[in-house]
Amino acid sequence: MNMKQATRFLMLAVIVSGLATSLSSADDTNQSPAPLIGAGFSADNFDWRDMVPYLFMATSLPAEQGIKAVLENSKVLRAYVANEVQAECRPDKSPCDANRDRATLDGEVSKRIAEIAQETLLWRHKTAIVDYTLTRRPFPFSEIAALKSEKNSDVYLILSLADRSYTAADVQAKYGDPYDTDIYQWYSVFKYRLQRPEYTSKAVFEIDPVDGAVIKVAISLKVKKPKNHR
Repeated sequence: MNMKQATRFLMLAVIVSGLATSLSSADDTNQSPAPLIGAGFSADNFDWRDMVPYLFMATSLPAEQGIKAVLENSKVLRAYVANEVQAECRPDKSPCDANRDRATLDGEVSKRIAEIAQETLLWRHKTAIVDYTLTRRPFPFSEIAALKSEKNSDVYLILSLADRSYTAADVQAKYGDPYDTDIYQWYSVFKYRLQRPEYTSKAVFEIDPVDGAVIKVAISLKVKKPKNHR
């Protein structure tokens, strides 16, 4: 990712940090890595609330480790990498990927995601950034980015969608009405928020106002300071 792209994601992260609404969701910070999903993975399989425990976990880690943890627990990235691993199965290869047990495949996916995090990491203004393009098709997402600042504990995950099939109506059907909406020059946004005593997590869905297609979703998590903090 070049500096222009990095700046774009950082600007989006700033926008995300000021947006809000409430949604109820189960909260378990001790969850195991997101399960693998096959080639039938769709945009509706993604639920931004599933990422909240992992974002919270990442806030307590150094920037590089935090980003790696977020990516390794992203259902979207795990599904994408699993599809890549399974696509490598060929009749002339032995053993064929189809014969791998689930634990072996899961381990291979985690290994490759760790490599992605290491090889694509860059720094800008003391913020660690991984921006990875998802080129294999068909797949509902085209890009994934994770950001974590060394200055504070804030963590961000940003996903770009690959086509126009996931819409604002789908978002509302899954999460209910947004707390608020805004209109910018080229897009509008639906805003949601999930609050816990320890943190606030926010999601912003960037939507094309012409056809209602979701273009991007940005998720952030900010740890709350204790009331007696000075």
